[in-house]
Amino acid sequence: MKLAMIGFGQAGGKILDRFLEYDSSRGTGIIGHAIAVNSAKADLMGLDYVPNENRVLIGQSVVKGHGAGTEPDLGEKCAREDLEEIQSAIDKMVSSEIDAFLIIAGLGGGTGSGGSPILADHLQRLYVEPIYGLGILPSRDEGGIYNRNAARSFQSFAESVDNLLVFDNDAFKTGGESIGEGYAEINDEIITRFGALFSAGEVEALGDNVAESVVDASEIINTLGEHGITSIGYASEPVDPGGGNSGLLDRLRGGSKDENGFSTAGDATNRITSLVRKATLGKLTLQCEVDSTERALLLVSGPPDALNRKGIDKARKWLEDQTSCMEVRAGDYPLPNEKKVAAIVVLAGVTDVPRVKDMQRMAIEAEERSEELRSQSKDNLEDLIQYGDDEE
Repeated sequence: MKLAMIGFGQAGGKILDRFLEYDSSRGTGIIGHAIAVNSAKADLMGLDYVPNENRVLIGQSVVKGHGAGTEPDLGEKCAREDLEEIQSAIDKMVSSEIDAFLIIAGLGGGTGSGGSPILADHLQRLYVEPIYGLGILPSRDEGGIYNRNAARSFQSFAESVDNLLVFDNDAFKTGGESIGEGYAEINDEIITRFGALFSAGEVEALGDNVAESVVDASEIINTLGEHGITSIGYASEPVDPGGGNSGLLDRLRGGSKDENGFSTAGDATNRITSLVRKATLGKLTLQCEVDSTERALLLVSGPPDALNRKGIDKARKWLEDQTSCMEVRAGDYPLPNEKKVAAIVVLAGVTDVPRVKDMQRMAIEAEERSEELRSQSKDNLEDLIQYGDDEE
């Protein structure tokens, strides 16, 4: 799938940078055009892979290059002021080579949360290609103001794009590391899941290894549909070329290794079905009730000899039962030099999402607390003024 990627704000720019690194190192060919947009000059200067000419500084008359902080209203104002500057950078692309747009933004700050819905609305008016969003939710312990911003931006971003793919930092954060290391690990998780999905079916990556059932851009677009929220599941397992890890149960089921050390029928089928279950029922990019899914897509990647049509068909049937929807697509993605088999599960149009409800609750509590503090501050100021008058 060939994408025009736009990293909006600090988090969006960093993730775009990692996508470009992934695209270059693996030769996936998923990025047809890349632009980083920010109101903070320092953030743009800190990128490594986005070309200098595709780094757009917005809102200089508003924030003078210092960023919008945690103020989405400022981010929105910056975006509205310089939409033409952003569009000029987008105009450098060859639109006939693009399957879709992807706007990447952290939803807890100011620039990305405030500006990305404005850009999405703008692109919807100009292009026939789908406009998707990749929204990054803050973790709960980042504080009420970030969750308040995210709750507001989540709704407006979801309404502005054709589909909002969501990654929840709260589900992937780990304790003990520095803040920088923590975000670097989270960004790696984002790239692993979404990079694997978007690179499916790209001719540059496939070469001569054509999949039995190709998952191309049209399959992804049809799965995402024209509305809704999407969560991604992922699970992988290394392929053992030595043949030493085949368990007793696999051998009893008829699983064995071929002359190259790859799994044959029984073992390959069991591995695929097991990985799909782990991807679906394990850690999703946005935890949700699987049976609230409208549309689903299953993709299995790995060395061609480790892929198995029977396993994919069996896993697809299981996914249909779990999601209770009939619109489940499935395919394989052969990667001759890969040393692992991976399952990617796309759950599109999910509606039962406890994390979003929790985030909205935190936002209400944060707003009520802010109102309380403002009222208290006003009362204290009036008391202080009154006290001063009495002293006179």
